[in-house]
Amino acid sequence: MQPRNMSMSGVVDLAAVKAAQEAKAKAEQARAQAARQGGGGGVSPADLVIDVDEAGFERDVLQRSTEVPVVIDFWAEWCEPCKQLSPVLERLAVEYNGRFVLAKIDVDANQMLMQQFGIQGIPAVFAVVAGQALPLFQGAAGETQIRGTLDQLVQVAEERFGLTGLVVDPEAQPGAAQQAPAAPAGPHDAALEAAVRALDAGDLGGAVRAYQNVLNEDPANMEAKLGLAQAQLLQRVQDLDPQQVRKDAAEKPDDVQAQIAAADLDLVGGHVDDAFGRLIDTVRRTFGDDRDAVRVRLLELFEVVGAEDPRVVAARRALARALF
Repeated sequence: MQPRNMSMSGVVDLAAVKAAQEAKAKAEQARAQAARQGGGGGVSPADLVIDVDEAGFERDVLQRSTEVPVVIDFWAEWCEPCKQLSPVLERLAVEYNGRFVLAKIDVDANQMLMQQFGIQGIPAVFAVVAGQALPLFQGAAGETQIRGTLDQLVQVAEERFGLTGLVVDPEAQPGAAQQAPAAPAGPHDAALEAAVRALDAGDLGGAVRAYQNVLNEDPANMEAKLGLAQAQLLQRVQDLDPQQVRKDAAEKPDDVQAQIAAADLDLVGGHVDDAFGRLIDTVRRTFGDDRDAVRVRLLELFEVVGAEDPRVVAARRALARALF
């Protein structure tokens, strides 16, 4: 079985993590440049709220989301709740001063985008962070709730993806933002590229070694941590028979190794909550060495998804309750 054919959707996107790290470096350079120049080099406050259509979606939302979280406001002229919500979002976009960009999408003029996001009613608010879409809320919402949601979004974007936002210059002309200088090549880029090539070739052992070499020199390298965790997971499941694993897990609920193998397959298939829930339930039913084996594997799966992912945060709380 070729590991790159396995689905890791819903888990973590290494390409997005790398793009976000580069974006963070660009943003930090832009902030430093602005400080040296006494201002300038940033975007206008008017650029924090933009109208987006299907033609510009990739540029204005997907590409921009590698630099800053993009909050999408799906609205329509006939929608009365939209007329109440949109001004609040626009005001907060300016108040948050570059921590996110608000993209307004008229659903009547952009039916395809509405269908792609599965919008059933408006107003509906999503976020796109490092190319990944996240539902925020639908329908009317109070400003306190909106602020809390935006605070969580900004925190996750910075801690998980390294997105520190845009530099805002009140004196800048709308649409005239200068491009930040390209981020310099990192000292481990060649090794990380070698790891990706090994994954593409199905050489999981080579990928594990390449990521481990990076971590030996740079233990905090996020891309290498995530890559190593994913490569090790794919290495564990590459020779498994999914049907037999599922059968064993269903017939032997107290078999620790059967539940661990099934959780690995859950995660590879992108079923993050199922994987976590399976192992937490197993922790509740086991003791001693068996419980410790399940706990250790669950912590390893947390590494695959990322410590700041909301699903990991919730699962950590559930694990604590199961243990104590």
